[in-house]
Amino acid sequence: MTARISHTSFDCSDAYRLSLFWSAVLGFAEDPDDPNEPGHDECMIAAPDGGQRLLFIEVPEPKTVKNRLHLDLVPAAGTRDEELQRLLGLGAREVDDRRRPDGSGWVVLADPEGNEFCILRSDAERAPATP
Repeated sequence: MTARISHTSFDCSDAYRLSLFWSAVLGFAEDPDDPNEPGHDECMIAAPDGGQRLLFIEVPEPKTVKNRLHLDLVPAAGTRDEELQRLLGLGAREVDDRRRPDGSGWVVLADPEGNEFCILRSDAERAPATP
């Protein structure tokens, strides 16, 4: 017997705003039969195949410490650095640059409410070079 993850939940102060940010980051969408709207205290988004879902739940307390759990993202297309620029343009904030001179490493970002996440190199960037 095992369990499966139904969804990953984020505490936040504005569920709708954060659902829009993460929808743009991940290409997720709301359920058309249960749309997210401004003022909703819970907003769900899902991957196109429905396999992954994120739920944003409004809470009264502000974020005060580093996340104990975070998402590590890889670009679906392009490079880590191109994706970094796209994410910054969507409203992410750079927290820590862990890129190394050899091209490995990652960048720690925060979403508009300060939840940390990382952007790693793409699969193509990590693939061994062919002679």
